[in-house]
Amino acid sequence: MGKGFFKVPKAVNEPVKSYAKGTPEREAVLKAYKELWNSTIDVPLYIGAEQIRTGKTKNMTAPHNHKHVVGTYHLAEKQHVEKAIATALEARKKWAALSWQERASIFLKAAELIAGPYRAKINAATMIAQSKTVHQAEIDSACELIDFLRFNVEFMTNIYNDQPISTDGVWNRVEYRPLEGFVYAVTPFNFTAISGNLPASAALMGNVVVWKPSNAQVFSANVIMQIFKEAGLPDGVINFINGDAAMITETLLASPDFAGIHFTGSTGVFQDIWKKIGNNIHNYKTYPKIVGETGGKDFIVAHPSAISKQVATAITRGAFEFQGQKCSAASRVYLPKSKADEILNFVKEDVLSFKMGTPENMENFITAVINENSFDKLAKYIDQAKKDTDAEIFVGGGYDKSEGYFIEPTVIVTTNPKYTTMETELFGPVVTVYVYDDNKWEKTLKLVDETSEYALTGAVFSQDRYALSQAIKALENAAGNFYINDKPTGAVVGQQPFGGARASGTNDKAGSAQNLLRWVSPRLIKETFVPPVDYRYPFLG
Repeated sequence: MGKGFFKVPKAVNEPVKSYAKGTPEREAVLKAYKELWNSTIDVPLYIGAEQIRTGKTKNMTAPHNHKHVVGTYHLAEKQHVEKAIATALEARKKWAALSWQERASIFLKAAELIAGPYRAKINAATMIAQSKTVHQAEIDSACELIDFLRFNVEFMTNIYNDQPISTDGVWNRVEYRPLEGFVYAVTPFNFTAISGNLPASAALMGNVVVWKPSNAQVFSANVIMQIFKEAGLPDGVINFINGDAAMITETLLASPDFAGIHFTGSTGVFQDIWKKIGNNIHNYKTYPKIVGETGGKDFIVAHPSAISKQVATAITRGAFEFQGQKCSAASRVYLPKSKADEILNFVKEDVLSFKMGTPENMENFITAVINENSFDKLAKYIDQAKKDTDAEIFVGGGYDKSEGYFIEPTVIVTTNPKYTTMETELFGPVVTVYVYDDNKWEKTLKLVDETSEYALTGAVFSQDRYALSQAIKALENAAGNFYINDKPTGAVVGQQPFGGARASGTNDKAGSAQNLLRWVSPRLIKETFVPPVDYRYPFLG
């Protein structure tokens, strides 16, 4: 076989299509939407070369029309989870030995399939399964997933190129081995791109994976598996299972071959998994890598010098795009008294202009929240705010689940900076505003830092550079992704590596080489060309 030092195609961010009226992409996605909507998809377990249908199934429905069944997915029993482990470990023998450029080719091909023939299908599936507008689906399931796949290949080569120095007569080199065992990937409902990236990034580095997507995202996750298969991913490298999360996790973490977890989801679940790993630590062949991105209670803080309309637009987009169901969504806002009324009135004007309904109607800016549990939780907090004396509903506050799980975008204004919705992660289209006295800027920064257990994203708006400098320093531990004069959402792969600390996760920065480094175990090889033949050092003479 020919050899060479191969250069991969330069990674560039995938352009976001407009889906404006009359564009071919708009026609294509609407056609794909109708086809999927009128089909009944049957999603199996993908274990090795097998597509297993257990006969135990659950329905998949659309959040904006929960009576409409778009398909079913099959549930794994413990024996299937054990089979997935065995299949992955068997596949590892060939996959870990495969040259890096062969692995890279598969995921680069997957990116091209999404950019081309699968673009309409994966976007439409995300619109149906997660109730995303076409723009939110495009920036997620198409562009961000493409970016993850392309940039990860480039990051991989940068890692492999990072080599130690060598001295006279000695050649030092590092090889970046995959982990010894399998990786467990747990992915959330809200981003199709995350769903694809968590198993793919580990697999790219030579690992084998058992992947459990969110029950609410199986519909679009199935499209990802179809893409990986068409791209030439060998059987058993990524095994796709659904079912009882507790049983699946318990079975996987009990295996001595468990080597790592790549997780995005709730803080409580991640903490429970971490605890289970700790309890099992004596059983493992190696110390598992634990990588997780969890919750957020993300902030926007405006200085008195901020431009009101800019702050209002950041709130409107940051809090309400995709119904606030982003880990990075703006959820608590601090406004100076001198600008608060003006900013809030701009926000109200925006909110009252929103149209809400099915994502198939592209006039709609707001669609449904993911499921009934989410709907009921949000309705409870809204109802409580209507009763409390230290809070008021400034705009919104309505909800209806008769057809879909629709929550009106809601702004709560509170006089209590520690009001429950200033501290609790809601994961919906509800944002809470606290108004502070203009002369309490530094005190407010301290309040922002101390209010939440999370530290994922945050934004500061100011035209005063001294005030910005104060905020950057005071809030250095409050957000892993910190935005100056911008909304706290919308991180782009290769531009803003994403992740937070505190209760928001391990801050391993998805969309960067830092994340990929967690999926390798480096081995240093020192080769001495002419070894010594006498133990005596010169000082002994």
